[in-house]
Amino acid sequence: MGIVAGLDSSPEFTRIVVCDADTGAVLKQGYAPHPIEGRPSDVDPQAWLLSLGEAAGGGLLEGVQAIGVSSQQNAVVPLDAQGNTVRPAMVGGDKRAQVAAADLVDALGGREAWAQAVGCVPQAAQPVTKLRWLNKTEPDAALRTAVLLQAHDWLVWQLLGRPVRRTTDRGGASGTGYWSAAIGAYRADLVELALGHQAMLPEVIGPAEAAGTTPEGLLISAGTGETMAAAFGLGIGLGDAVVSLGASGSVMAVHPEALVDNTGMITSLADATGMHLPVVTTLNAVRTLRGAAEMLGLGDLESLSDLAVKSTPGAHGLVLLPYLEGERTPNLPHTAGTLTGLRRESMKPEHLARAAFEGMLCGLADALDVLRGRGVEVRRVFLLGAAAELSAVQAAAPALFGAQVVVPQPADYAAIGAARQAAWALGVSQGTLDPRTPPMWQGPAAQVLEPGEELAVGQAVRQQFVSVREQTYPGAFR
Repeated sequence: MGIVAGLDSSPEFTRIVVCDADTGAVLKQGYAPHPIEGRPSDVDPQAWLLSLGEAAGGGLLEGVQAIGVSSQQNAVVPLDAQGNTVRPAMVGGDKRAQVAAADLVDALGGREAWAQAVGCVPQAAQPVTKLRWLNKTEPDAALRTAVLLQAHDWLVWQLLGRPVRRTTDRGGASGTGYWSAAIGAYRADLVELALGHQAMLPEVIGPAEAAGTTPEGLLISAGTGETMAAAFGLGIGLGDAVVSLGASGSVMAVHPEALVDNTGMITSLADATGMHLPVVTTLNAVRTLRGAAEMLGLGDLESLSDLAVKSTPGAHGLVLLPYLEGERTPNLPHTAGTLTGLRRESMKPEHLARAAFEGMLCGLADALDVLRGRGVEVRRVFLLGAAAELSAVQAAAPALFGAQVVVPQPADYAAIGAARQAAWALGVSQGTLDPRTPPMWQGPAAQVLEPGEELAVGQAVRQQFVSVREQTYPGAFR
């Protein structure tokens, strides 16, 4: 079929991969930082175009037949009736909007009402919440807002020469807070609730559809959010879950239907293939390890890991409930961490180090169990993030998760997923691919870790954690 490109416009940079359309082999790469300092809450979207142009320099896109676009989720670009930006794009986990999130929850009648409406409860980062903040704090800008786009929608629109038709995909739309993955439709009433009036929203096109073709004949696919693009780039399918280890943690899995969760623990997203991507977030992942390392006077996480492997499963009875920032799963926003099981023989640095790793992983296993409890099958777990390389994580995770663990080699999976989407749209346009079946690309190079004989021990450690959690916070998951 030729060659395709995927570009990922993250909060800090643009990365482009050029891939063989049949196999997914990466042929060339480009990179450029955004010309912005720090991580501001407001960004001129022209910065994304400037870094895109720089990343594509040197003839990187010569011979490319189709491009897919992945971009940071939660960014919202408000445009006026002429298509000009009303104000800078609102991006990231915008803490300014925390009060607006609570306002929106109350305005619709509570968390359950939101879960039923769009499969998620408003958080400060979501576009719907940012619109509420805009309405309350910059009413003139809100009033001039006539069109709402997300970052990848805006980039696709720019690449196509700003046509009258504006498009998005199911994946990106499902993260807005005003599109329901369950019914596959916008909730325009929620836009009005947040912004104060109606606005034009991009057309949601199918996963294999093209957004359009540039005057030069370059096909542009639908585009999607970074989470969906990374899942597509990894090639996950039914039976697969992805656990991301950042300061906070997230667990997502592929499922054939949208999950409505009245507790608000599950965010019901759509993926980039026509399936669904329920996500459960924890507030405490690697920040738990960093806290333990500082407490023990260690300079890095590798030292903490080396210390932890000198202990044994169960950490001599030490159990850490890692709710250092409060917790979202379970919903315990005002808690602190808890360390139990202190005996004279357990009061050693290696046991505390082990308890930190087990506490973090058991918290993520709790999140996995939220999905399993709703019928989501989890046969293998992809473990992402720099901490996934730590020996203490790799030693404990398979038995605690009760599943095969796959640790992919670091790669630009969001950009690769965007390129795979481009190859799909190109193949459909040429009549060589089915719009229901994405191209079969080679999977990522990865370590595969099995629970093996450690499974029973790991599940005993997990039960110890659950018992302490239930004693400390009875009914937290009810």
